[in-house]
Amino acid sequence: MRDTKKMSPSPLLKSLFSRRHILALLATMPAAMVSARAESRPIRVGILSGEDEDIWRIVQENALLAGLTIDVVTFSEGSPIDAALAAGDLDANAFQHGPYLHAQNTALGSHIVPAGNTYFAPIGFYSNKWKSVSSLPEGATIGVPADPTNEGRALKLLQSLGLLKIASGAGEMPTALDIAENPKNLTIKELDDPILARSLSDLDAGVVITEWAYKAGIDLKKELLARESMENNPYINFIAVNEDHAHAPWVQPLVRAFQQPNVRAKLIEIYHGAIIPSWT
Repeated sequence: MRDTKKMSPSPLLKSLFSRRHILALLATMPAAMVSARAESRPIRVGILSGEDEDIWRIVQENALLAGLTIDVVTFSEGSPIDAALAAGDLDANAFQHGPYLHAQNTALGSHIVPAGNTYFAPIGFYSNKWKSVSSLPEGATIGVPADPTNEGRALKLLQSLGLLKIASGAGEMPTALDIAENPKNLTIKELDDPILARSLSDLDAGVVITEWAYKAGIDLKKELLARESMENNPYINFIAVNEDHAHAPWVQPLVRAFQQPNVRAKLIEIYHGAIIPSWT
């Protein structure tokens, strides 16, 4: 006798294909995304491992509704992601801001361009020893990111707080050598992002990128002394592609799969408001 027992759909299928889910999501998507033609192969997107993987699981679900399959490829640090994109091993990536990309294009001789905004991750000035900027002692040791773009960004934040002054001819990416005035005789210590985030207890304070602060367990509210504003800020993150693919038919559906209300809600949930969605 034939077995007539029906198999229950998996939780994933229920999530992806329930009538309510599909209708609700389609209602938020522009018609151009819904009608996008399916690609013949998955689109390979490079991201940093960690919390962003949870974000991109939702983006993958959104993209499926537009006939677009995304393969997410994770990396432990940023620079190899641009190298992989430039070499054609990836179709897109999502982890960086404009000044960082400019430096990477110069170093790699690549032509990678932004395709659409994702979020703003403000750098924060953190301390677990001092409660305010004004309480920092004479000769305090301050950690900053070692890479040129984010070191310059950190020094500009310290300048805005009145802790130092950068030389007028330093350009867009100043380093500790470009400090013209240092009234508190601060010691500036350059450290790689993961090490900097984990070394806060060994420093008086540190300027840490939000993602790394979160990964290291820094209290993003209690230990925060100051942070950047998003207004007129060049450090907004985006999805990036090689220039010759900028107008490929899958690019805007990929961007729109990210720029959805369910992704916005997940960003706020995971990062507790420390990372800010940067599309309208």
